[in-house]
Amino acid sequence: MLLNDALHWRYAAKRMNGEQVPEETLERIMDAARLAPSSFGLHPWSLVHVRSQALRTQLHEEAIPQPQVIEGSDLLVFAVHDRDFKTQVDEHIANMARTRGQDERELDGFRNMVKGVMDQKGSHEACLEWAARQAYIGMGVALSAAALEKVDASPMEGFYPDKLDEALGLREKELKSVVIMALGYRDSERDPGAERAKVRRDREDFVLTIE
Repeated sequence: MLLNDALHWRYAAKRMNGEQVPEETLERIMDAARLAPSSFGLHPWSLVHVRSQALRTQLHEEAIPQPQVIEGSDLLVFAVHDRDFKTQVDEHIANMARTRGQDERELDGFRNMVKGVMDQKGSHEACLEWAARQAYIGMGVALSAAALEKVDASPMEGFYPDKLDEALGLREKELKSVVIMALGYRDSERDPGAERAKVRRDREDFVLTIE
């Protein structure tokens, strides 16, 4: 299937039928998120996979009052790293050197440049906002990957982040939830959106070409 065909097929399912997403399919979707681009390749966020039905029921009651959470197969939480960003840069440089067989000292120019960008942001909160934008890139890639797999994916901001973070113990892991995505299969009989035409602006109104 071509990506554009998959994107025409997908929509944000509001009701799901409880069918489980196969493990190998789920792994491909999560790996697509891992492979998503991010500024400097830093990936200042992690993917939290919630499969437990009991835990998803708890989250539905306490933090995410939306049916996809309990009717779906899995829940993905995109969470930024809520810790010193310069330390994250050092860890990234070490990983780059290890992966590419380089001496870390060869990457000092890149290290200093990225740390300079962190300084320019001015505060930890500004860095967190930047990290959240990187997480959204990952979510977009995961949404596209799910569509190619014919798995319904519903992105959601309508939740209580503090309650979700507490229930999942994310603070202790130095993580902060940004956006979530339920994965599963649409229940076309209970979800009126399943048969509705996709509404988007016309290409002529959407794309501004400057020559």
